[in-house]
Amino acid sequence: MIIPWQDLAPETLDNLIEAFVLREGTDYGEQERSLMEKVEDVRRQLKNGEAVLVWSELHETVNIMPRGQFRG
Repeated sequence: MIIPWQDLAPETLDNLIEAFVLREGTDYGEQERSLMEKVEDVRRQLKNGEAVLVWSELHETVNIMPRGQFRG
């Protein structure tokens, strides 16, 4: 189930995005990006609809995924 990111308290959304970014692992690009830059990238993707917040009833977890990969 998609959770509208606008329905979350700003601090909760920040914590979800930060946890998501931190679990993604090591960067292998030419330029290292700061945590703040990564968080802002994900926030932008949520705002423009490229990414969605997804609640898994099976696992009782929230994840962030590209809209095209969500099969609800």
